[in-house]
Amino acid sequence: MAVKLLIALLALASLHAVLASDPSPLQDFCVADDNPKVFVNGAICKNMNDVTANDFYTSGLDKPGNTVNDVGSNVTAINVNKIPGLNTLGISLVRIDYAPNGLNPPHTHPRATEILVVLEGELYVGFVTSNIGQTNRLFTKNLKKGDVFVFPQGLIHFQLNTGKCNTIALAGLSSQNPGVITIAKAVFGSTPPISDDVLAKAFQVDKHLVDWLQAQQWTDNNN
Repeated sequence: MAVKLLIALLALASLHAVLASDPSPLQDFCVADDNPKVFVNGAICKNMNDVTANDFYTSGLDKPGNTVNDVGSNVTAINVNKIPGLNTLGISLVRIDYAPNGLNPPHTHPRATEILVVLEGELYVGFVTSNIGQTNRLFTKNLKKGDVFVFPQGLIHFQLNTGKCNTIALAGLSSQNPGVITIAKAVFGSTPPISDDVLAKAFQVDKHLVDWLQAQQWTDNNN
């Protein structure tokens, strides 16, 4: 009985230790130091005496991004690299501009969930679930001005402008630096390239097609 009680007390102590960890930053803010002397996971805090209002500010989000490119879209990111004051706050923002038929290609954010609102125009959006059994389920929705859609963290998602006019969207992300992995670029445009034997077998296509796709992606990356 005493042994069981001891085990129960140890379990409760361990649980308390986990729950007692700090759930949030331990100061008002931790503005990123853009000239750190050491490398850490995130960014070193700037001395609070050196912090100014400009560390929490940027401008220009009212200006449309250049959509004259192969996919017809442009993402303007407002993350910790633009606003140092976002460091440790777990949030960032993007503006996405789409030309008619413009696409924000299938991609993932490894560190963030995304919530998107359409400001002007219309979009066809969707995301694909992870491998559940043998099924990757696709969720899609047609959005119009004022509509909101959520893309869960880490899942492949996309947006396509299905209208005849330019479309504008804003999206919030649950990380100061969400990261982005564009699927086609990562798979066919890595440096050095993934073996065409690997890709041909993975996609069940001829190696010559893989070589062509890799050449196309290399061209796009260097233009």
